[in-house]
Amino acid sequence: MPINVAGAAMLLAITLSACADKETTTTPETPRPERTTTTPTERSPTPSETQTIASVGDTLNLTGTEEDEKVAVTLVKVVDPAPPENEFSSPDAGNRFVAVQFRLKNNGPEVFDDAPDNDAKIRDTQGQQFTPTVQDTAAGPGFGGSVTLTPGDTALGFVTFELPTNSEIAKVQFTLSSGFARNVGEWSLP
Repeated sequence: MPINVAGAAMLLAITLSACADKETTTTPETPRPERTTTTPTERSPTPSETQTIASVGDTLNLTGTEEDEKVAVTLVKVVDPAPPENEFSSPDAGNRFVAVQFRLKNNGPEVFDDAPDNDAKIRDTQGQQFTPTVQDTAAGPGFGGSVTLTPGDTALGFVTFELPTNSEIAKVQFTLSSGFARNVGEWSLP
């Protein structure tokens, strides 16, 4: 049986890039003013002691596996629970749908092509990770599989997840290039 060297090399490259160290981006493009409270016996933190953590409404600048893949990703809103799209789509017993709306803006010099449903994940307060479901909800339209954005172009859509009813969402994550990019965007939810 002949060995396909080119195919083996590509598989090795993909495997190695997936195993590379990832970096998490949590600082929004435009930080909001810090909200801190102090008691009379505490001092206020200095700016170097506070860190702005991205939350709903914030935009994170992410990079893909290619140097010119630069996308501003905004977590627009989270609909929890999200109503099913119709009577034929419903979560399993004991679960609920959660719809997360993202806005993507291509800030790179080349056409950007990706599948946002492969890029998004949810983590709950127990540390469990959830990937999107193929179901849609009545919250609004999804991305329709993949997006192709010319430089400066934007796309808006929902990604749907199915979580246990008692699971509390802690974080939403987004990683370009179907999750293979090193740069992971992360938003904390209250």
